Amino acid sequence: MTKHVAVLMGGWVAERPVSLWSGAACADALEGKGYRVTRIDVARDIATVLSELKPDVAFNALHGRFGEDGTVQGVLETLQIPYTHSGVLASALAMRKDRAKMVMAAAGVPVAEGITVSRFEVAQRHVMAPPYVAKPVADGSSFGVFIVKEGRSHPPQELSAGDWTLGDEMLVERFVDGRELTCGVMGGQGNAKALGVIEIQHNVGTFYDFDAKYAAGGSIHILPAKLKPNIYQKVQEMAVKAHEALGCRGVSRADFRYDDETDTLICMEVNTQPGMTQTSLVPDMAVHAGMTFGELVQWMVEDASLNR
Repeated sequence: MTKHVAVLMGGWVAERPVSLWSGAACADALEGKGYRVTRIDVARDIATVLSELKPDVAFNALHGRFGEDGTVQGVLETLQIPYTHSGVLASALAMRKDRAKMVMAAAGVPVAEGITVSRFEVAQRHVMAPPYVAKPVADGSSFGVFIVKEGRSHPPQELSAGDWTLGDEMLVERFVDGRELTCGVMGGQGNAKALGVIEIQHNVGTFYDFDAKYAAGGSIHILPAKLKPNIYQKVQEMAVKAHEALGCRGVSRADFRYDDETDTLICMEVNTQPGMTQTSLVPDMAVHAGMTFGELVQWMVEDASLNR
């Protein structure tokens, strides 16, 4: 019998456009593999929709709050619908960047010095000597990120705006200079394997922001990254260690900064719902490993389960 897959995409948060792109690409690929696919633009009645639809599997292509923070995972557990990616706890933990850093550091993954502060306080004064980075503790796609460079006299006053929608807590971290690296991981606890390491060189913006990620020509993916073999291997090892420390399942992606001069490697964060668009990183890594995009999403569907 043909497996019925509900592809969850869209939602109502800032990452909605990215999720729609990811979801459409994954749905097309799954149809190409012979699955029966229903595309769902997720709204707040998703539990009712899924109860009536009764799919065999939910492919979670959501990004950001609700889709990536353990909430929709809890809905799927309640409805007893097997799903892709990480479970409730790992999703919630990884989404809270400050809490995730504590767990990763305890497991031996190097992380940047940082503090969690109210956005209003960050807007009023330098809570850390520049250079530093301020970002929402629980959002994705690089929304709401401010890089405060050395010598800047005033903090990011945009954070006190009345129309700010990305939460009142900010993670302020020591700015780590160096090359931007990322590494995907596939598998669960005890059987996770690292994919290739990509170096990201961006042509748009000052860092790997939304436009650099998703605009055509916004960035260049160098795969494999041109690193010393021991550093390349260390990135892969730390990506797996972070994946396992947070309890991730399915596919995750860990982002790093590496400074050649000081030989310093820092893990910036782990994404439990990495982008799955035509310009996304994990699909590039899968191709490099000999796996087509269709084979990647098929693996994710066949890996789906409950109690993740």
